[in-house]
Amino acid sequence: ITLSEDRYEGVIIDDSTIPQTLEDLEENLKNLISEQIDKKIIWITLPISKSSYIPIFTKYDFNFYDCNENSITLFKRLTSHPITPTATNHTIGVGAFIRDGNEILVIKDRIYKTYKLPGGYIDNEENISQALEREVFEETGINVKLESIVSIGHFSPGQFNESNLYIVCKAKPLSKAINIADSQEIIEAKWINVDEYLDSEEITPYNKKIVITAIQNR
Repeated sequence: ITLSEDRYEGVIIDDSTIPQTLEDLEENLKNLISEQIDKKIIWITLPISKSSYIPIFTKYDFNFYDCNENSITLFKRLTSHPITPTATNHTIGVGAFIRDGNEILVIKDRIYKTYKLPGGYIDNEENISQALEREVFEETGINVKLESIVSIGHFSPGQFNESNLYIVCKAKPLSKAINIADSQEIIEAKWINVDEYLDSEEITPYNKKIVITAIQNR
């Protein structure tokens, strides 16, 4: 088994070097653990193709740290309080305030069914502007360019007890014709007079507040 050091006085197991059989893995893992005299923590990230190895690691007191669709990271404490970076504990969403004259762009989806700003979650390896432009195009068919960040909301707990950061941005429309691509999620997209939007009893106070904030933001 090949190891590399991390910045927290620990070691990282290279998953490509672990033995092919569970029996060999267990024997090698026991020896590896006993050899880490001056280390504080051991890490291993297993691809989903090697998920059958997980019981061997948990047998030797490895805990779950973080996971995604294709892999899971486990760690074993070798001292009582090793330093560990915080695991992923939040999601990040973006909302787009897009204004053309006295109209703003809004959408209605199948979950909330009330008009709100277009937007959605930032995908892996996306930055804010990329996510904003992609989400607006998918939901409305309109191309936009990010101009500035207006506000950041923090909500907790969210889905799966993670917190959520919601970043509202001003964006400039580069087109105006609506053509919804994500029709499975989006019921309607339209331009609406900003005063009509703020006067509507159907709109939530929070959505009104972020629109007012975006209008007033310089």
